Amino acid sequence: MIKDRVTDHHQQKTNRMQNDAGEFVDLYVPRKCSASNRIIGAKDHASIQINIAEVDKATGRFNGQFKTYAICGAIRRMGEADDSLLRLAKTDSIVSKNF
Repeated sequence: MIKDRVTDHHQQKTNRMQNDAGEFVDLYVPRKCSASNRIIGAKDHASIQINIAEVDKATGRFNGQFKTYAICGAIRRMGEADDSLLRLAKTDSIVSKNF
């Protein structure tokens, strides 16, 4: 039984998702839903990811940055995706609070 623990500990140590430099080495890193914090699985084909551009307040031009939101399929099936995106955009000050 002691030998099994040592073997299990060794396997846990070698099965990391990051290398020694701290870079991700796994091919698939799951996303989390921005609205519900659920993990979006690989088979969730109803999920979406949207980038909303940030603009300069003075000129109204794109400043090269954007905010990324991921919405899982469960939120979309409930019909809450538009409300969730609006709520997230308000909290990030992309849309005015009184919109």
